[in-house]
Amino acid sequence: MRIARPTDQFKEVIQFYEDGLGLKRIGEFYNHDGFDGVMFGLPSLPYHLEFTHHVDGSPCPAPTKDNLLVFYIPDGEVIKVIVDRLNNLGYMEVEPENPYWTRKGHTIEDPDGWRIVLFHSTGL
Repeated sequence: MRIARPTDQFKEVIQFYEDGLGLKRIGEFYNHDGFDGVMFGLPSLPYHLEFTHHVDGSPCPAPTKDNLLVFYIPDGEVIKVIVDRLNNLGYMEVEPENPYWTRKGHTIEDPDGWRIVLFHSTGL
């Protein structure tokens, strides 16, 4: 499964997800019919995120505050390391729209205003 999204802040989004969040770059392409793209994933998992940028730009309106990409992370220390890295890059926590996410999570906006949640849990 691939989740793809355009951005007009290609370099900033790459820095956020690769350097800040720590996702692995598993693929990329440049100047493909006017598009550049990068894919991020987790080792050995069959899904990934793709971010694309068109040479002419593309409208990328900010989503609602409850559009979330949730990462379930069982190790609280790992979450702290990631939050610290993102803070050092200038990305601070924001108040989630749904207070559920404050119980065991940290919500941070990426450069386009899309929100991620680092949630202290093994998942569902």
